[in-house]
Amino acid sequence: MINIRQSNERGGADYGWLNTRHSFSFDRYYDPRFMGFRSLRVINEDWVAPGQGFPMHPHRDMEIITYVLKGALAHNDSMGNGSIIHPGDGQRMSAGTGVRHSEANPSQADPVHLLQIWITPDRPGHAPGYEQKAFPEAEKRGKLRLIASPDGKDGSVKINQDASLYVSLLAPGQQVTHELTGGRYAWLQVAKGAVELNGKKLKQGDGAAVHDEQTLSIRGDEDSEILLFDLA
Repeated sequence: MINIRQSNERGGADYGWLNTRHSFSFDRYYDPRFMGFRSLRVINEDWVAPGQGFPMHPHRDMEIITYVLKGALAHNDSMGNGSIIHPGDGQRMSAGTGVRHSEANPSQADPVHLLQIWITPDRPGHAPGYEQKAFPEAEKRGKLRLIASPDGKDGSVKINQDASLYVSLLAPGQQVTHELTGGRYAWLQVAKGAVELNGKKLKQGDGAAVHDEQTLSIRGDEDSEILLFDLA
């Protein structure tokens, strides 16, 4: 079964410095029908204006993945990490027992477009942690590249949950497949372009909750970038 969460049905607001869209209930947006999917709790699509950002603020007991689509994002945290996240990077911050961080657009000329993803951990009380890796475009072109997993396999960043995140870049007509084993679930998020998932059309910003499907076939209808979550 595939249930599509259409882009124009998401919550969110335009605050001038931040234009944000929420696939699931978040902040001032609340819909009891969309509180998350399995361990996936938040998918926020953000456009942050030049020189603007989120000041230092706290988190705990959450696996936070930031994926930049265009531009760059500066990260700083109370663990002493400071970095610039570029398109294609996989960045994971485990909030664990508590951490503070800030995120800002370092450019004074260009906005930054990103997805921020929250995954609930397998248990509370993990030690805070941080990891960031670059995943070259060639590794994602026409294939599913694992960028986050519970065991860090294939060079992915490690998260404290039985969940795996794959990214793919698809040209028109290009197709990738993924097998869901042992009654697992999936969520597909279209970051750019338009695709077909088992014959169902999705466009930029759309998401799809998947269960009771063994094989997922994802075909690009135009140049596209997708995120696929394999969830317990």
